[in-house]
Amino acid sequence: MAYLEDELIAPDFAGPDRLRLVQTPLVPEVLLHLAEDAVVWWARMEAELGTVLTAPFWATAWPGGQALARYLLDHPQTVAGKRVLDVASGSGLVAIAAGLAGAGTVTANDVDQYALAAITLNARANGVAVTACPGDLLDGDGGDADVVLAGDAFYSEAIAHRMWPFLRRAAARGAQVLVGDPGRGHLPADQLTTVTSYPAAVTDAPVEPQISRISVLQPR
Repeated sequence: MAYLEDELIAPDFAGPDRLRLVQTPLVPEVLLHLAEDAVVWWARMEAELGTVLTAPFWATAWPGGQALARYLLDHPQTVAGKRVLDVASGSGLVAIAAGLAGAGTVTANDVDQYALAAITLNARANGVAVTACPGDLLDGDGGDADVVLAGDAFYSEAIAHRMWPFLRRAAARGAQVLVGDPGRGHLPADQLTTVTSYPAAVTDAPVEPQISRISVLQPR
């Protein structure tokens, strides 16, 4: 994993269209290594590494993740002292916010090896302990996690088809489940209750202009 972390922050990847350590728009308390343009960064990285990579979802601070992270920092009692699992963690934004809010342990799960490297780098940049967990956990129920978090995890029908049953199983065994979402079409909104919502950050508008508010929700 260390060699992947080195690749992400190597000087060759530090130009104006490369990763930069920046504040997250809705959660300025959190610093993330992000790409100014993830698609351009993705193409350049594939060319320079000479290999095909999965889409770098971890190189963007997704709106749903920002809302969920904001909620955790504003309501630290949600995770304080608890075992937290962040699924489809991407950059690790939500997991890092849970750590900053005082979670007892934080596990950030993703299937992308570069996301796991980014999570490790970003957690280190924010001075929090986050365990990066590889593999697909969606056939389970979140194990022993007291709180299960999913930030912007309903971006496709295929992912939603597996994510929602996973979250329902986690809730059924007693975990607190929170979802951050900007109103994507695959979200089962009729089975969720809105906890709070935030206006979308101005910086999200050029990428997803249809998003005006971002919600934090929980299963009914």
